[in-house]
Amino acid sequence: MGDRPVLLSQAHVTDLEVQALTRAVTSGWVAPLGPEVDGFEQDICGFTGARHALALSSGTAAIHLALLGLDVKPGDEVIVPTLTFGATAFAVTYTGARPIFIDVEEQSWGLDPILLETVLAERSRQGFRVAAIIPVDLLGRPADYDRILPVAAKHGVPVLVDAAESLGATHHDRPAGTMGRAGVYSFNGNKIMTTSGGGMLVSDDGELVEKARFWSTQSREPFPWYEHEEIGYNYRLSNILAALGRAQLARLPEMIERRRQIRRMYTEMLSGLEGVVVTPDPPWGTGNSWLTTVTFDREALQGASTRVRETLQSQNIETRPIWKPMHQQPVFRGHEAHLNGVADRLFEEGLCLPSGVGLSDEDIERVSDGIRELLK
Repeated sequence: MGDRPVLLSQAHVTDLEVQALTRAVTSGWVAPLGPEVDGFEQDICGFTGARHALALSSGTAAIHLALLGLDVKPGDEVIVPTLTFGATAFAVTYTGARPIFIDVEEQSWGLDPILLETVLAERSRQGFRVAAIIPVDLLGRPADYDRILPVAAKHGVPVLVDAAESLGATHHDRPAGTMGRAGVYSFNGNKIMTTSGGGMLVSDDGELVEKARFWSTQSREPFPWYEHEEIGYNYRLSNILAALGRAQLARLPEMIERRRQIRRMYTEMLSGLEGVVVTPDPPWGTGNSWLTTVTFDREALQGASTRVRETLQSQNIETRPIWKPMHQQPVFRGHEAHLNGVADRLFEEGLCLPSGVGLSDEDIERVSDGIRELLK
């Protein structure tokens, strides 16, 4: 029992997914696109309330095409929270634009609205063009859109929501990913639901989505031969993977509920440890509990995050530090960053705990026992 690996966020597959994959393969639609892709897009629209959806090969591809659809050009600036996975910022560079990193606030670890206002006002005075803002719903918890959206509207900058990790979460009663001009989801293998690899662009702007659809299929013009007037990309999702996604989406509510239950268990089991906090939802929304995270107060428990991670690793338990901020990444050395210290502190103090749907209650107890034994 003690040697069995406890993984961070393993995909959970049932007979429903196997049947969906079999249906897709035996239908003859093995080539990219097909009825499962069309159905998956419709299913996502039904689940999120978005009017239009585009199934793509990754969440990164969805960010890239959405930025192009927002008319982001070489030399533009795009605001990105420094606390995010690299793909958010990487996609900005694909357009030739430059990411400007802004720190996060304490409650959701999303883009800090106060710093956002300061930077946009400064940019306006200097005459720079900020072409887009990409708030990130980090670890499945919605950012503070009550304050972000008015600031963006005041300065006339479109918002692209990076909801790669937050499908199924809500900001008040509004589904994650639907707050801006467009939103993106990721279906990577470790996400709340998976298509093995894949993503989705959603928007109420049909023109934006259809333009992205055109670019995603190599910008092929309607001729009998291959005719291209614009640069295109090979970004569409396959029919087989879309079938897997449809089965996963049908199970998503129950998978989210299990992840929320796992977080509640960690909260209860670690409640007696001084300086240890299991991250709650922000007051303005309900997260999907994709990854349960815990922070260790650096004054009371100096170096605890590293010590816990290494101890659990020796027990075959996988954990991961909270994302290393973009302004600390070697690839973005020298990029402009506006900081308040929150992202740096979270990287030092925070840890993502095993949270997958397939984990047993005994697995959660094993992780919690390992933490308690080290810190008691």
